[in-house]
Amino acid sequence: MKFAVCNETFQDWPFDRAFAFAAECGYTGLEIAPFTINNYATNISPRQWAEVRRQADAAGLQIIGLHWLLAKTEGFYLTSPDSAVRRKTAEYLGHLARLCANLGGMVMVLGSPQQRNLLPGVSLPEAMQYAADVVQAAVPVLEETEVVLAVEPLGPLEGNFLVTTEEGVDLVGRIGSPQVRLHLDCKAMSTESVPIPELIHRHHAMLAHFHANDANRQGPGFGQMDFVPILAALGEVDYRGWVSVEVFDYTPGIERLARESIEYLQKCLANLPK
Repeated sequence: MKFAVCNETFQDWPFDRAFAFAAECGYTGLEIAPFTINNYATNISPRQWAEVRRQADAAGLQIIGLHWLLAKTEGFYLTSPDSAVRRKTAEYLGHLARLCANLGGMVMVLGSPQQRNLLPGVSLPEAMQYAADVVQAAVPVLEETEVVLAVEPLGPLEGNFLVTTEEGVDLVGRIGSPQVRLHLDCKAMSTESVPIPELIHRHHAMLAHFHANDANRQGPGFGQMDFVPILAALGEVDYRGWVSVEVFDYTPGIERLARESIEYLQKCLANLPK
């Protein structure tokens, strides 16, 4: 099983220090939040992305892709009733796909709840169609770059659109492209009535990427969630993608979160049923 870490975990650390520490902890992959380079991906120069890729290579890490795609931006919205906004959003996703490919990445996680929540007067069915329109328009660039856009359901504490795995599956199904698949996040799945291992088994054919975190918004092993059955389920469905550690609450400290999260995951792997 391949473990990665999201680079915003290291907050204001210089990239070379953060990447070297991630490798020291045992991670082999990096997931990049574009805003850690520039709030707007369109402002990231070839020199900048080449330097980020060089720093990852120097640490022996693979950049696996991007997440927080629309965070810290304005003017983009996945479920806007305004066709011009949807067109701009699709174009921006295309630019992100090219950035992802230039960094060596293969997957982009479409979360960013603040840029997809239901707007006043927009119903859930309407929002689902608007989102499908945006993603469908980005498919040609996803095909060109061979980047997969992974739709991320988030729990009701994060927003009010795509709050269940089934809703994420619905959106992916509307697109009907192998370049648009499903992302699963442990914190988000913990809000559902269906156990996480069962959700993995139900939807593994669509699964492109996976986030490991606890319901308490910290890393795996920092809360009550047992990752042994979760990793067991991923193994049972022959999941061969990445498992990325993503945290939101940095109270334990950057170094503890990064190091102890992967140590816990590795311990869980060792305890899987033979």
